[in-house]
Parts: sequence; C-alpha cells; structure tokens
Amino acid sequence: MPYQCPLCHQPLTQQDNTWKCASNHQFDQAKEGYVNLMPAHHKSSKNPGDNKEMMQARRLFLNAGHYDPMRQVVINKLEQYLPDNAEQLLDIGCGEGYYTSGFAAALADHPALEVHGLDISKVAVRYAAKRYPNCHFCVASSHRLPFAEHSLDGMVRIYAPCKAEELKRTIKAGGIIVTVTPAARHLYQLKELIYDGVRLHDMTPESIDGFELVDQTQLHYDMTLNGEEATALMQMTPFAWKTSDAVWQQLAQSEQFFCEADFAIRIYQRQP
Repeated sequence: MPYQCPLCHQPLTQQDNTWKCASNHQFDQAKEGYVNLMPAHHKSSKNPGDNKEMMQARRLFLNAGHYDPMRQVVINKLEQYLPDNAEQLLDIGCGEGYYTSGFAAALADHPALEVHGLDISKVAVRYAAKRYPNCHFCVASSHRLPFAEHSLDGMVRIYAPCKAEELKRTIKAGGIIVTVTPAARHLYQLKELIYDGVRLHDMTPESIDGFELVDQTQLHYDMTLNGEEATALMQMTPFAWKTSDAVWQQLAQSEQFFCEADFAIRIYQRQP
C-alpha cells in the first residue's frame, strides 16, 4: 500500500495497528480498519466534511439505486481504460463507500488491484471501512494526497476537487482519471424549487496539466423519487442551505417527485 506520511512525505509502513515513517510519525489504524492521515493543523474546522446527518442522507439516496446507472458507466470506463496490470485505484471523496465498494466488486478480476477510498469526513470513512472490508479507507484531504509519487494507476473523482499538481504527482504515466461532473440539466427540477431562473451547468471540460482527455460521455435519465429520497437528495446538494422550510415540507410530502439526472463522465490519461 503506497501511503506516505502527511507530515514529512516519507513512506509509511504498517506495524500491527500503527502506521509509521522513518521520522517516527505515527498514525493509528482505527478498529473499523481505516487510518486517519489528516493532521489537525491541516483541518479547516474541527470536523470537516459531511456530518452524520449528511452522510445518512447520502447513504439513503444512493442505496435506493438512483445513481446506479452512473456508477455502472464509471465501472465500464474503468474496465476499458484501466491498465491491465493496475495495482492501485483511488476514489477521491468516497463518502460512505457506495462507489468505492462497487468498483472493488466489479474489478475483482484484477487480482493485484487494491481499491482505496479517501474522504475528509471521519464520520463517512468510519462507516465505509466498517461496511466494506474489501477496500482500504483513509481520512485525508484531496488537496494533500497521502500517496507516494507515481503510485496510482487510476483515480475516480465524482464531484471531488483535487489540485492538478497532486494528480500529476501521484498518477503513473499511462494511468487514468475518471471524472464525473454535473451536465447541463442535472437536478434541474430541484433547482426550480429554489431559484427564479435556473442556469444550466457549464459543460466545458476541465484542462488538467499533464493529462490528455481521451473519452467523454454524457448520461441523462429521469428519476422518480419518493418524499424521503427527494429530501435526502436535496440534503446532498450544495444548494441545500438555500432551501426554504416550505420547499423541505413540499419534498417530504411528495408521493412522486420527478427529477433529471445528467452527468458528464470523462477520462483523462497521464502523458509520459
């Protein structure tokens, strides 16, 4: 496992339930199986990332299967573009592990492949590690990846930010990044409840230094949600804090809420 110390950037080795570097910085592995590689001075708040309520909302919605089509397209792209001899795959912003575990199960025919999940939320990572022992989870910042230089064969970023320098530093030549971002009409009907004029998402592909865009796919479909699922979906969005009490009540009381899912899925390959 290619973990590196977040303090001095030397390799970490596991001794029993502790990860250590040559400078004797130590990080204990939790009983659930994850390791916290997020030093206190790297945090912007005491408990960054999703809290328990946000994690539970995300878990409820994803477990209902409404984003399964998107997850399957990402799996198909990994099967197509991930190098045959791949050993390390990282899911950035893994949350409670829904996508991470799906990747590990689907790519089981890559016997040497280790699938990692990384998130800034300790609550989410604790749940993921407890539920999905077939993956490796850590608490860390996506802007300070605790992985060695050129140690990753692939990376998945579903809405997750990451500095281009970190992508270039950690991904091997020929390795890939799979990004998922909102396409034009993603969650249009939810936004209609909040904004007077809904602006469509910009679909211009990002440019990542050192990587070539080799594939892009748009996935659009309609979802039919019950009140609980619609409320959970709104809680997952960045515009939840703008949602009025009346809209929360309207969603909760909905027997059927129709909403569009619209994703842009892109593959970037690391150049030599």
